[in-house]
Amino acid sequence: MAQDMTPRRRDVVDVELCGGVEKRHLELVGYDDHWPAVFRDHEDRIRRALAGMVISVEHIGSTSVPGLAAKPIVDLVVTVVDITAEEDYLDPLVQAGYELRVREPGHRMVRTPARDVHVHILGRDDPAFGEYLLFRDHLRVDADDRDLYEHTKRALLTEDWDDMNAYAEAKTDVITAIKARARGMAH
Repeated sequence: MAQDMTPRRRDVVDVELCGGVEKRHLELVGYDDHWPAVFRDHEDRIRRALAGMVISVEHIGSTSVPGLAAKPIVDLVVTVVDITAEEDYLDPLVQAGYELRVREPGHRMVRTPARDVHVHILGRDDPAFGEYLLFRDHLRVDADDRDLYEHTKRALLTEDWDDMNAYAEAKTDVITAIKARARGMAH
């Protein structure tokens, strides 16, 4: 029986940071060979929590790129059939020990209480999913862009950031340029 792909309700229209703006100490550490195992542990935990749901789970972000220095936070992206049906995925993820941090149009983010794993949740057809994979896969094979990205992150971390979101936003131009090169190489 085919699943109805119509969202159950309208998506949220505002950005909600559960717990408000957080000032956190940001640092880069050398690539850790244990990060893929951390990803696999959380992938298993998420798949168990969301058993029976058709989802994708991918390791993204700097911890998914061997050789790249990163903030010691493992990022995952999960796709769900209907981002508006929070009761289908948020409740089980909270029961599995994650905490809701971000609720915004088309995106939710839960994290571990230790704040060392972030799980980004997108709708099944969200183009952001492919963008995450494009960026990750390109950095895995292009040493020059991997070095550029690391250099950019190191330079930005010399500044004082009130919030991790502001730091992430400051990387946008470099990420956009790297993804443009990745698209050019794919053709």
